[in-house]
Order: sequence, then C-alpha cells, then structure tokens
Amino acid sequence: MKRTGIAPPPEGAALRFLYGRREGRVLLKLAASRPVSQLAGRFMDSPLSKLLIGPFVRKNNIRMEDYLPLPYPCFNDFFCRPIRKELRPIPEEGAVFMAPCDGLLSAYRITDGLLLPIKQSSYTVSELLDSREETALFRDGICLVFRLCVNHYHRYCYLDDGRVVSKRFIPGELHTVRPIALAALPVFARNCREVMLLETAHFGTVAQIEVGAMLVGKIENHGGPGMPFRRGAEKGRFLYGGSTVVVLIEKDRVTLDEALFENTAQGLETPVVMGEALGTRA
Repeated sequence: MKRTGIAPPPEGAALRFLYGRREGRVLLKLAASRPVSQLAGRFMDSPLSKLLIGPFVRKNNIRMEDYLPLPYPCFNDFFCRPIRKELRPIPEEGAVFMAPCDGLLSAYRITDGLLLPIKQSSYTVSELLDSREETALFRDGICLVFRLCVNHYHRYCYLDDGRVVSKRFIPGELHTVRPIALAALPVFARNCREVMLLETAHFGTVAQIEVGAMLVGKIENHGGPGMPFRRGAEKGRFLYGGSTVVVLIEKDRVTLDEALFENTAQGLETPVVMGEALGTRA
C-alpha cells in the first residue's frame, strides 16, 4: 500500500514574526534560550498547570480513550501520558525495522560528504553528532527525522534488541522544529539534544538523537552506557512542546520503503506511529 505524505500546515502569525522579521529575531533569542524553556517547564510541573489540560485536549482533538486512565497532577504528567499498549504493537520479527516513536517522518540518504539537506537547511552528520569519531560510521547511510507535534504520543522506544554504547547531552538553544525554523536556521545542530549510540542485534550501530524544541525544558532518557535493551522497551520521553527524534543508520544495513524517500523529495512528511514497520534488514 502506498504511504501517503502530507504537507506541513501553514505557519502561525507568531512564528512568522519570530523567524521572518528582524525585530522578531530579537525576541526569538530570548524565547529560544534554555532558561526560558526551563521556566516554562517548571510551570508545567506545577498543580496550577492542570487548568491547561482540558482546553489542550479539545483544541488538538486528542482521543483520551487511547491512553491509560491515570490522574494527572500537572500538565507535564498529562503531556507524556502512557498510551494503551495494544495501540502500539511491536513487531516480533527482528528483521523488521520499525519506527521508534510517533511523528511525521522525513527520510534522507546521506550523500555528498555526509550532507543532510533537511527542510531547506544543510547539516553534516559531524555537526549533528558533535563528534568526528562517530561521523564516519554513517557515511553513505540513512537519516530519519521524526518530527513530533504537540498532539503526538511523546514517549519513544528502542527500535531493536541491543546495548547502549554511549550517551551524552549536548547543550544548546531551544528553537521550534516547525519547517519555518528549519528553513531559517540549522536548528538540529543548535538545539539541545541527547545522543545515544546503540549496538543493535539486527541493524549494526544506530545513533538515536532526541532534539529538544521551544518550551521543551527536558528530555528524559532511561539507561546509560553498557545497559542492554529490548525492542519496544521505553527509551525515554519528552516533556511539553514539539520535539524531534533523529535516527542515523549505517550504510547497507536497512532497506526502507522507497515511498518514504519519494514523499520527502516532494516536500511531504509521512505520518507514522511507534512500532510501525518502515523496512527490513538489508
């Protein structure tokens, strides 16, 4: 079945002002700072933030029956609410390469000296990983960008059995991951992000990078170097805001559905959910 890609919705007036106007960029410097996002995060952890839950559910058409019926002492507890397991089944066959999270997926082949032409901006794997030593692993490989919107499920999992090789946090700013910001700035190389190198049972070494976004004060990852993990086990969660998971795959390890690349080339994103089969072991 052909995977259907979708175009990003039009940008709101606030984002057009922040990223498209000179005076907006003055405010943007403050809005994208970690202290501002951390302050917003503290409010979202407070009991007062519960008042935001009802309007948020209605505005974003969230199906609460899809999630476990738990109490939510604050907005952040609601935002990273656990979903019913039967709605995110994990493929049992180890050769299946699956999505580690819900999101809007863009797929790129890493070419031209490790250049990634993501949303009209250009990145190198070296800039993204902030490590020359790890960069060579993914030469001529694949880059998958899962953009999570506020209505998506904000927990993510390990995509295979394996072992954590390394884990590190790279501090930075917190820009939105909407297309208007990706076109204006090298967002993924400037935003706060956490990089894990994973030694997987079926797909070689994989880098999974969680990228924070505006008003995401926290990326919560479980485990650390040397820890074993199982396919589908929870890897972590994002607190409030839109966010991104980037996955880097070594050359000739995975064969993906070509429609993912075709949609990306047309400027479209492919909706996927955690556990969805995207391809197979090469």
